[in-house]
Amino acid sequence: MVDFFEFMLGLLKEPAIMVGLIAFIGLVAQKKDASSILKGTIKTVMGFLILGFGAGALIGALNNFATIFTEAFGVSGVVPNNEAIVAIAQDAFGYEMALIMFFAFIVNIVLARITPLKYIFLTGHHTMFMSMLVAVILSTADITGVKLVALGAGIVGSLMVIMPAIGQKYTEKVMGTDQLAIGHFSTLSYVISAYIGSKFGDTSKSTEHINVPKSLMFLRDTPVAIATTMGVFFLLSSMFAGGDFVEVVSGGQNWVVFTFVQSLTFAGGVYIVLQGVKMLIAEIVPAFKGISDKLVPGAKPALDCPMVFPVAPNAVLIGFLCSFAAGLVAMGIQGAFGWTIIVAGVVPHFFVGGTAGVYGNATGGLRGAMLGSFTQGLCISFLPMFLLDVLGSLGLEATTFSDFDFGVVGLLLGWMVL
Repeated sequence: MVDFFEFMLGLLKEPAIMVGLIAFIGLVAQKKDASSILKGTIKTVMGFLILGFGAGALIGALNNFATIFTEAFGVSGVVPNNEAIVAIAQDAFGYEMALIMFFAFIVNIVLARITPLKYIFLTGHHTMFMSMLVAVILSTADITGVKLVALGAGIVGSLMVIMPAIGQKYTEKVMGTDQLAIGHFSTLSYVISAYIGSKFGDTSKSTEHINVPKSLMFLRDTPVAIATTMGVFFLLSSMFAGGDFVEVVSGGQNWVVFTFVQSLTFAGGVYIVLQGVKMLIAEIVPAFKGISDKLVPGAKPALDCPMVFPVAPNAVLIGFLCSFAAGLVAMGIQGAFGWTIIVAGVVPHFFVGGTAGVYGNATGGLRGAMLGSFTQGLCISFLPMFLLDVLGSLGLEATTFSDFDFGVVGLLLGWMVL
């Protein structure tokens, strides 16, 4: 019995397998033949894994860029990174996190079944991050054992239907359908960006309709545009950091070569992510019909933020740049007031800022993408600073949770229980 329970926990801690199981259940519920079930399940898992491969390439290149950027401009402080803070907390809270995650998924299904919030949250790694955040804060308040797991699972499971519902109005506008939802715990970033876009933007001037001079037509090709933009950023940072330092980071590779290879790696990662998203959506949506019809009538899959990237690739790049610029502005303000400096983490500013750019563009065109992503960039730069106070001993580490919802939930929960 213990081995089976550990096996199930292991499955739920592997997001690709969990998503594959959802597809499998949906296809079985539709009474598909064995061939269709096998094909749909495998392609769903493959799509998720391909997305992960691309994200891995992106994160590797972005981490190298962050290291060089920090050296180049003498920046030090707390670096917001979900993977890093969870890895640090794993030894102390890993078991509680896994139990909260397991039961939160059950709570998610039950709530989707009995309430009007018909969302199944499929972004496993974000469920894990939120479970860890909740486990840490509840433990800091001396809540332990069964009470911690039950309370934590209720909180996380509820968030798994509430957050997609909050974002659905704008997600439907972005995706052009109400059959998909955003399943990413930075939903409030996207809502704010979309709201800013709707108030101050102009939908007649989309990021995807930017008039590019003939000499720059190559920038209409998304991977080329991303590689070129990142190449400029990387090269400038490397020049300020110094070739010797860059070659230490690269393991001895020539610093100029390393700069361009990393820029191309980043662009390649974006391309892989886009392909993975297309494959995942193509399989998971039809498979989800079985869950919608049989288990949770009207259920909608809530997917990771890269699902919106193919909708407006230019907005992703613009959103990233504006969000990152906001992070730099925030660092200047924090330094001037002697506050804890939250280093502009390139990973959250790319994924969250890029997604915010798409939402801002959907409601306010180019101006909406720029203003919306810049505004949310300020939010994800200041919220982590306030969050440090409720994380107990983890608040003393050089990293913290990065995305908007973690900051809001963490602060509210901390103020309630501490």
